[in-house]
Amino acid sequence: MKKFNCLAINKRIQKNMASFVRRCEEDYQLQIETVADSIAESRGAKPIILLAGPSGSGKTTSALRLEEYLDKAGMETHTISMDNYFLPLDDATAERTEDGSIDFESPSRLDLELLDKHIKMLSHCEEIEVPTFDFARQTRGTEFRKLKRKENELIIFEGIHALNPAVMGEHTDVANGVYVSVRTRLESKTGELLHPSHLRLMRRLIRDKLFRGRDAIATMEMFASVERGEDKYIMPHKHNAQYSINTFMAYEPSAYKRYLLDDLRRVHETGYEFDQLGLMIEMLEYLEPIDIGLVPGTSLVREFVGGSELAY
Repeated sequence: MKKFNCLAINKRIQKNMASFVRRCEEDYQLQIETVADSIAESRGAKPIILLAGPSGSGKTTSALRLEEYLDKAGMETHTISMDNYFLPLDDATAERTEDGSIDFESPSRLDLELLDKHIKMLSHCEEIEVPTFDFARQTRGTEFRKLKRKENELIIFEGIHALNPAVMGEHTDVANGVYVSVRTRLESKTGELLHPSHLRLMRRLIRDKLFRGRDAIATMEMFASVERGEDKYIMPHKHNAQYSINTFMAYEPSAYKRYLLDDLRRVHETGYEFDQLGLMIEMLEYLEPIDIGLVPGTSLVREFVGGSELAY
């Protein structure tokens, strides 16, 4: 796995901050274009794209950027969030974890029968009604969106379980799989490595704080359950993808510094113990900050800090 040293990040920021941000964005865009061009070649036989990745991996931005690129290339593409296919929560029948709590990470939360039906129908250019899900009430919404794929159009299904055999199993003849995640480790000035899952956690900490009203400790307390779900339901199936996208941006920890550092310091002061908390604080203290105004409106970083031009 690749690694990127904090010392190198600081040197590039000090040399030319804007150029560093631009180069990181270009590297990510090149991956988007490479995957999209390859998918386009097989769009006749495989018009469905199943895009998966763990929490905080940048799935939604990657799906929308793929859609944007394919649209501009003359291949109209539609993105569907698999969150729309959640089943109403039923305490009596919900799958449980080892400690007896509801397993919110399980693919059994999805209406797999309807999802399977809709993938088949779209592959045959038949009209479907995309459902909606009311997260506040944990039930299916009352509104539906009609969608019919035309010949040579593409459909992206985006969700954490998109590569799970329960979803992809019968559709390998009409679908390409894409796995999206952070595949680079951040290295401290002393050589310690931050696990990629903790960069994804940084993203979640900011998103939860800004858009979900959740404090840092609450997000960290959920992390163990989320990570257990990833190890059980996502990681074993990433090999089902024909393509992968590394969403690591070398400048992003510096962009997150203003949002995270004080919060993490306060968590540390409470005595709350969390794996690599000290290392995250050390890295953020050392890294030079990035002017958030340099982050493009379509950047993956905007998915977490806000101000995106993309329609999430």
